[in-house]
Amino acid sequence: MNQLSAQSKENRKTIKTTRISKAPKIDGILNDDAWKNAELITNFVVFRPANGEIVSSEYQTTVKVIYNDDAIYISAQMNDPDPEGIPREFATRDNFSQADFFLITINPNDDGQNPFEFIVQSTGNQGDSKVSNGNEDFNWSAVWKSAAKITDKGWNVEIEIPYRALRFANQPVQSWGFNFHRRLEKLNEQHTWTHIDNTVGRWTQYDGLITDFRDIKPTTRLNLYPYASATTNSFEGHTKYDWSVGMDIKYGLTENFTLDATLIPDFSQVGFDDVVLNLGPFEQRFTEQRQFFTEGTELFNIGRLFYSRRIGSSPIDQFDVSSTLSTNEEIINYPGKVTMLNAVKISGRTKKGLGVGFFNAITEKTNATIKNNNTGEIRKEVIAPFTNYNILVLDQQFNQNSTVSLINTNVTRDGRFRDANVTALDWHVETKDSKYNVDGSVKMSNISDDANNPNTGYTFDNSFGYNSGHWNWEVGYNFENKDFNPNDFGILFSNNEQTLYGSAGWRTLQPTKNFNRYSFNFYNQLNFQHFSGVYTGYNSGLNYNAQTKSRFSFGGNYNYGSESKDFFEPRQGSTSGIYFLQPERKNVNVYISTNSQKKLELNANGYYTSYSKNPKSGYGFSIAPRYRFTNQFSLRYRLNFNKTNNDQGFVNEDGTNIIFGMRDRKSYTNTISGKYSFSTKSSLSLSFRHYWGSVNYNGYHNLNSEGGLDPNMTYTGDNLNFNSWNLDLNYIWQFAPGSQLIAFYRNSIFNEDTKSNLSFFKNLDNLFDQSQRHTFSVRFVYFIDYNKLKNIF
Repeated sequence: MNQLSAQSKENRKTIKTTRISKAPKIDGILNDDAWKNAELITNFVVFRPANGEIVSSEYQTTVKVIYNDDAIYISAQMNDPDPEGIPREFATRDNFSQADFFLITINPNDDGQNPFEFIVQSTGNQGDSKVSNGNEDFNWSAVWKSAAKITDKGWNVEIEIPYRALRFANQPVQSWGFNFHRRLEKLNEQHTWTHIDNTVGRWTQYDGLITDFRDIKPTTRLNLYPYASATTNSFEGHTKYDWSVGMDIKYGLTENFTLDATLIPDFSQVGFDDVVLNLGPFEQRFTEQRQFFTEGTELFNIGRLFYSRRIGSSPIDQFDVSSTLSTNEEIINYPGKVTMLNAVKISGRTKKGLGVGFFNAITEKTNATIKNNNTGEIRKEVIAPFTNYNILVLDQQFNQNSTVSLINTNVTRDGRFRDANVTALDWHVETKDSKYNVDGSVKMSNISDDANNPNTGYTFDNSFGYNSGHWNWEVGYNFENKDFNPNDFGILFSNNEQTLYGSAGWRTLQPTKNFNRYSFNFYNQLNFQHFSGVYTGYNSGLNYNAQTKSRFSFGGNYNYGSESKDFFEPRQGSTSGIYFLQPERKNVNVYISTNSQKKLELNANGYYTSYSKNPKSGYGFSIAPRYRFTNQFSLRYRLNFNKTNNDQGFVNEDGTNIIFGMRDRKSYTNTISGKYSFSTKSSLSLSFRHYWGSVNYNGYHNLNSEGGLDPNMTYTGDNLNFNSWNLDLNYIWQFAPGSQLIAFYRNSIFNEDTKSNLSFFKNLDNLFDQSQRHTFSVRFVYFIDYNKLKNIF
């Protein structure tokens, strides 16, 4: 057997489960008859920090696993000599806090790569995730029961996981991969049933085996989530009312494949974007906050071709509407987003490791409204057509550590607008001992019906690496040619590049006298333009991270960038031959993080950047204290400040010259987040952010043919002052399993002008002179399990 030791037949922990006739009551009191004959699972070992040590009897854990026709039941008795001292800070579902937890991984396919994960904290709070190749996706959610109870010996957990929450084959006798984790906050330790060797492989490869699941059959996995919502939106004295009803559906097409659909989707309570003043040549990337696009998307994210914010975002006007305007016409309405009509995804994995994913979303036609000021005539011009988005993924896993994937994304638009197609082959293959790997991809993009973009582009990336014991390293090469463009459905900031890259790292495997852990990492990159082969620059860096025995974390990094040719800042296209010569850069960063178990926690960092033979310099800091008033109430404040003096960047072009500005930039970001938990089912949360960015121009220059700057004494431009203010209050009540009532309020203000010399408080006064938008919405979601509904009728 060329497998990791915990998965070898000789060393693998194995127990038999027990079938029961009467289910236990899920209350955390482990006195039901159902538990009496179950085999004991114990002898836990330390996973971190002291990997491999045997857990002492005073902190030992005992687990039992039983089952019937409907569900798996798991109990855990966790010893603790000080039960009253067990940390119990409240949190919302799928969020961790200063609380102990018990975690279960269940892998019905026993493939070492794709377990389901269920977590219960000492407060009773639940969390769950779907794991793929060691990466936990906490956006995945199932409906299951659990209870936690503090006892005189420590604390207990009792769990019921219905079969609808899992995917498994229909076989008469089954054996599933299992592992159990226990987190002890006050000891800063995590224990596991089977030893997870931290010198090699992923943690998912070390499951134990629970055998003798007999005559269990996958249920009809049909879950309905009907919803209703109502929203009011007030701005500049006008109030709009809206309401919506719809449904999300989860349906098990087969034993291992599930269909997820959202019908008449409602995103009225989606969190705000962290907008910044963006002066660079590339768009700002935003995180996805719509649940449908974050849950169960691990297959679709393979190959990095799926940027879900393309769906229903600002319309991409591929046909310049302003060019259609006559002398007397003006645009009186230009919608800021496109409405999504519905979306469907199908995903799953066979017993033999083949993952299949299909995604489809449809957005409606969106028009700009144009008025003729002489005649009063109104006409419409399409700015985003009816559009169909598709993804197909085939992902074959093998050897518990390797995968090869084929991905295709397609965007089809109605009418004159362009269509796009991208295909990729992606691989990560490891030796059977998980020490060496080859990782890479090849991709091809094709754009049709667009005279401004070449038809076909391609990219290639491949690296060789090692990861075992104290050391890891990687060397590789990648390029994107000048025509590669996946941005109709994906996001790529720059193409026409090629890079030789390498990295190496060293880490501790066991605690030392003063440290829980520390590590060093080094990277370097040699960069060229792909189209011309021109050398563009060199980057390298070294970083250090550590945590002391008292849980004080600190670290820092040093980064170097040589003088480099930037073909993107001039905004002329990467094949134009025009570039800006970025100066040699030296950057230092440091950070600290205090013990999070204390009531007061502090996170802080700072940086300084200098530039050779150039007046540019930059510095900044972030400070973020968090105070836990009680186990139910905590507040966190964060201040980010950044300042760049004599920054140089593109401003405009006048037909003859490309104009750059010499400018001083600064930004402040103030954020406050807090929560008050009435219980594990009910909480009130606050999220506030004010971003202020300002730019003062000191002078203007023309970009010359050598990438340098020559003074421009005639051009004049405006300074910039940019503010974004958002305050969200959110009340969530989980009144039944899988069912929620959510009340939401948002106050938002936006302003952009030229008053960049205002002081901080005068800038606030200026901001509050602007119109404020007030949004209030209520959303009701109810979970319906088809099997229970069937039994009722």
